[in-house]
Amino acid sequence: MSNLDANPPEQDCPAKNDPGPVAEFHEARDVPLGGVRGVHVMRALPQRVLPTVGAWCFLDHFGPQAAAMNINPHPHIGLQTVTWPFQGDIRHRDSVGSDVVVRPRQLNIMTAGRGIAHSEFSIEPGQLGHGLQLWTALPDEHREIAPHFEQHQKLPVYELPGLRALVFLGTLDNVTSPARTYSPILGADITLNPGATATIPLTNYHEHAIMVIAGDLTTADTTVPPGPLLYLGTGRSELTLTTHTGAHLILLGGQPFREDIVMWWNFVARTHDDIEQARNDWEKRNTERFPDIAGHTVAERIPAPPLPGVRLKARGRGGR
Repeated sequence: MSNLDANPPEQDCPAKNDPGPVAEFHEARDVPLGGVRGVHVMRALPQRVLPTVGAWCFLDHFGPQAAAMNINPHPHIGLQTVTWPFQGDIRHRDSVGSDVVVRPRQLNIMTAGRGIAHSEFSIEPGQLGHGLQLWTALPDEHREIAPHFEQHQKLPVYELPGLRALVFLGTLDNVTSPARTYSPILGADITLNPGATATIPLTNYHEHAIMVIAGDLTTADTTVPPGPLLYLGTGRSELTLTTHTGAHLILLGGQPFREDIVMWWNFVARTHDDIEQARNDWEKRNTERFPDIAGHTVAERIPAPPLPGVRLKARGRGGR
């Protein structure tokens, strides 16, 4: 999936020191995606004051909606994309030759490295689609690696009485996803049974956030409704989750990402020149960097939006 904003803003990433344990709500904003008929997403990351959680730098929550996901070929650099559907099957094709269907609770993870292009289409017209699209920023030493794609249909499960967590990226306690990652990170899909209380272990020096998808949840002395991102900061070695009616939530975490980045359109880079070069390579159809995708015509490629009239600046979170 893509950031298909017609005029993507430069993301402002101000410095922020390690916060310790906090409980801060960050409201997701409604973003209409150009080029996708009738599709709106709720964008929880990046935020002006919270550009990243660990290496997680982008989080869109889409659906439930009957509008088809029809996203034509578009490019990425410097990141990993994670497609995580709750409902609906999605066909993924990319410029390294992948052509697969991802189904609910299965993981598609695409590492863009120096450059990749892909498309994503709903399998059934009018099917109900619901899920998340996430990106992680690649650290500097890995951002120019060769692009590659992985699909994992079976993922490991972390269980406690009343709690089941599907670990789709990174490590929760002693349970580790098979997906390749490039910085210490965590992504888990958690289900709580009605009336359950469970305490999960966390890595103390990592930062964490949760998003409730459905149900009711209380954690960190906070009642958490579905929708907003609850940022939990650093310095927590465990987290107690309580629900009355049951809950479905996503837990994200990781080592605070200390690098300054330029994030614009579908690109995560370090300088304005990096972004400009990637945009030019896409627009000029540099097939060495962005090969064509089998089954798509050149005319189907999504054009890059114009760059803003000022130079994009690398920003980060200072001492994080």
